[in-house]
Amino acid sequence: MVKEQMSTTVETCRDMLKTEEAIFFIKDFFGKKLAANLNLVNVSAPIAVLDGTGINDDLNGVEKPVSFSVKGVKDQNAVIVQSLAKWKRIRLKEYNIEAGRGLLTDMRAIRPSEELSPIHSVYVDQWDWEKRISPSQRNLDFMKKTVKAIYQALRATEMALFKRHPEFVPFLPENIYFIHAEELLRQFPDLTPKQREYEISKIFGAVFIIGIGATLSNGEPHDGRAPDYDDWSSTNEDGYKGLNGDIIVWNPVLEKGFELSSMGIRVNEEAMERQLLIQGCTERRKLLFHRMLLNHELPLSIGGGVGQSRVCMLFLRKKHIGEVQSSIWPESVRNNGGSLRLL
Repeated sequence: MVKEQMSTTVETCRDMLKTEEAIFFIKDFFGKKLAANLNLVNVSAPIAVLDGTGINDDLNGVEKPVSFSVKGVKDQNAVIVQSLAKWKRIRLKEYNIEAGRGLLTDMRAIRPSEELSPIHSVYVDQWDWEKRISPSQRNLDFMKKTVKAIYQALRATEMALFKRHPEFVPFLPENIYFIHAEELLRQFPDLTPKQREYEISKIFGAVFIIGIGATLSNGEPHDGRAPDYDDWSSTNEDGYKGLNGDIIVWNPVLEKGFELSSMGIRVNEEAMERQLLIQGCTERRKLLFHRMLLNHELPLSIGGGVGQSRVCMLFLRKKHIGEVQSSIWPESVRNNGGSLRLL
């Protein structure tokens, strides 16, 4: 009995080590491919920023970041980043990045308001990127070209992993399908947003849902978005609202739609004014980031994040995000952890 337990433990350790090696390979390969496809340069990223500047993101508009005081900094707390959408845009200005080129960061964040689940953790790791664009590129066609470039990097990573580990047979479709959230609602009017994502991703394998954050014909948005980074309110060439969206793929292990990326063309002055008014938070105009944007001091950009643990979880056929990252989980999850990286 003891020998059997020892053998099982050794085998589990070997599997975990193999997983770690595969995780490193995926992160390294995709990061390089994404940078090449979008013409990005790698830069270092902060783990915290000063509070009260408007630089940190509140994602759906309600999440509260971790706040702490810093010795030597008076009258102002620091907050752990939740994403770097606004910080990256300021960096584009500070580095004087030209149009057509951008930044890529290895972002680490803490989101304490996250509802823990097999696909959600308080610890967030993602490839966070931002690219400067020209006024003529603030359109749906340019966004779709960017989405296709990201998707091509995903498929290339999947194929590279297969060549290295033949047990992971590629399953992503050749092309990604585009649909607006309003079209998706009309196609499945009696379903919830997550149920719509389930149906459309099961049909096409990989989809980009456009217009996340805008109110749809049923009076509700497909999902929430803060008002001050993605442009979800401008009318696009198809006559719908929004120049942003989410990449959703069908996860064959979990048998559900699986979000890999949230991204979009960022707000210009008009879009941010409109979205601040829609969400009733015009007081943000006084914050540093918002003042810079409204004063025409920041470049136009497109940007987003691609979840590192999400991509690893998908390609390595894992059922729980804790199998590909270390995080904090309740006792009920820890007791059934198996190969989870648990603290």
